[in-house]
Amino acid sequence: MRRVLSVIASLIVIASSGVVIEAQKTTTLSPGSGGSPHVRTHWTVDGANLSIEYGRPYLKGREEAKMMPPGTPWRTGADQATVITTDKPLKFGAISLAPGSYTINTQPGDWQLILGKLEKPGAWGIPYNPKLEIGRTPMKAGKTTAPVEQVTISIDDTPAGANLRIEWGTTSVMAPFIVG
Repeated sequence: MRRVLSVIASLIVIASSGVVIEAQKTTTLSPGSGGSPHVRTHWTVDGANLSIEYGRPYLKGREEAKMMPPGTPWRTGADQATVITTDKPLKFGAISLAPGSYTINTQPGDWQLILGKLEKPGAWGIPYNPKLEIGRTPMKAGKTTAPVEQVTISIDDTPAGANLRIEWGTTSVMAPFIVG
């Protein structure tokens, strides 16, 4: 009987992990004009279709603090601005976003998520333009379980909504959000 229950539990775990894998689809894009690889990743969370398009620079042994300078808005990726697109309203803390496309920047150190207006498709991610800023919300900072060589942005579905997670080097930061 224990063996049967163990097999059933294993099958449930395997089936559940398949759902998570199907929820995310990543498409490799052409390298950015600065040379970093670019991707567009899609998720479906609470009925919203979300995508994030961003450059994925490599750390290449460089110091994290030099690549993500504390206290300075960072484009959170490489080359063109990092862009989140949604077909449903989203709420990050006190920031409400209507369906559309928005830039993602972060401020390392005190770790804030900075959401902004997309000036034009393909806009370069630097210099940071505060006139396009919609708002900021705190991010929870932690450490990765293993070093992450390339910038990686993910969305993790949670019972209360979802988390936008950004990892690079040994840094892992996340900001919760809800759909609606």
